[in-house]
Amino acid sequence: MNEHAPGILDRTLRRFRRAWRLGGTGSGLLKDGVAPDLPDADADRLRRQIDACLEARGGQVSARARGADLGETYLVLNPEGRRRFLEILARDYDVSTESVDAAIVARQEAEDEVELRRAESYLREALVPPRVKLLSQFNELSQGVKFLVDLRAELMMFAAEDVRLQALDSDIHALLASWFDIGFLDLKRITWETPATLLEKLIEYEAVHAIRSWDDLKNRLGDDRRCYAYFHPHMPDEPLIFVQVALVEGMSDNVQGLLDENAPPGDPEDADTAIFYSISNCHLGLAGVNFGNFLIKRVVDDLVRDLPNLKNFATLSPIPGFRDWVREHSNGGQMTLFEDDEFQSLETITGVADPVAAIESLLEQPDWMNRMDLTSVLEPILMRLCAQYLVQSRDGQRARNRVAHFHLSNGARIERIDWLADTAPRGLAQSAGLMVNYLYKLEEIERNHEAYTGKGEVTAGPAVKKLL
Repeated sequence: MNEHAPGILDRTLRRFRRAWRLGGTGSGLLKDGVAPDLPDADADRLRRQIDACLEARGGQVSARARGADLGETYLVLNPEGRRRFLEILARDYDVSTESVDAAIVARQEAEDEVELRRAESYLREALVPPRVKLLSQFNELSQGVKFLVDLRAELMMFAAEDVRLQALDSDIHALLASWFDIGFLDLKRITWETPATLLEKLIEYEAVHAIRSWDDLKNRLGDDRRCYAYFHPHMPDEPLIFVQVALVEGMSDNVQGLLDENAPPGDPEDADTAIFYSISNCHLGLAGVNFGNFLIKRVVDDLVRDLPNLKNFATLSPIPGFRDWVREHSNGGQMTLFEDDEFQSLETITGVADPVAAIESLLEQPDWMNRMDLTSVLEPILMRLCAQYLVQSRDGQRARNRVAHFHLSNGARIERIDWLADTAPRGLAQSAGLMVNYLYKLEEIERNHEAYTGKGEVTAGPAVKKLL
């Protein structure tokens, strides 16, 4: 998943500021000046500005102008000021406990059906924080939805240890989840003819295998490739999530080969397999808004319609966290992880008694993946450990590996683990070069989905079961 640095957020927020200024917004705090760190005096003026937005006087045009002014106020603040801005929303514009208590009492004392329904209506209204009404106004502003998405991305950085900010984050997440319902999204295919401004965003947002150049991107959009993205009507120039697909014969087991710009292009009419090799969420502020599972199903439908010769649908997926999981079993935990002969083979080749430390020492050897003496020892051990990690390591009932959880939730099965499938620095660092094929067998998707989401059962193919 793609996490953007504050610098990227600052650039996008400045773009909104220019758009709102050009839009002829009404006078507000910007015209009077506001200190970047939002001192107490300016904080009081901010509250008055928020109150004016909530009163909604003067019709829709005036309301939009006040909302844009409020957004501009946020944009001129530095990180400290933005945090204070968000803390004011979280603290001063939360649910009124007095109003909720009064609504509960009115419901308890209702004497007939009419009074009961009226009291319940008051209670529902009282349970909605005023800040939700305020933030909802951004849905009506030009680029306001994107503004709120990026505001939430910053909020998430602040909210880790602040319960009030976490509640504000929950409110914004609920708003965005309703605005980004799958029924509102458009699935579009991205090609080399797509406008360059959008292609540049694919390069920026690619989170799995970095796009190195325009030639690299052109290769990924060739005749034997497909790229699809979801878009929202209020963010037509911003992909929300996109998937890259290779049309090949047989199941791919090496991503460098799949991305080789010098490899001869294949004929999509000859392909029998669609390999989903990269899925990138584009906006940190949409974390927890689940539309990725619908993406794969929609793309499969589109591919089957255009290329009926396709029979297999699988991924070539990274395994983030695998090496970290192995490291956790050092300091005495290794007895539950390694077999006796593995202890012996690792100690023989390294002279190190701790098998985890021995593995790390081998993986730190320069060019270890090209040395048969090292790979012959590492391959059977790491392949078995990886199968154990993907199938058996859990966080509650869900798979501990987040990529595995995503695909298992969608009804895939863990079909095959691929040795040295990604020898790029990132692939070596996170999983010692291992990757995994998740297979979407169309007639089994629903059954696998129900088994995993209902009982936590992981479906694995014969090759993975053999490793276990």
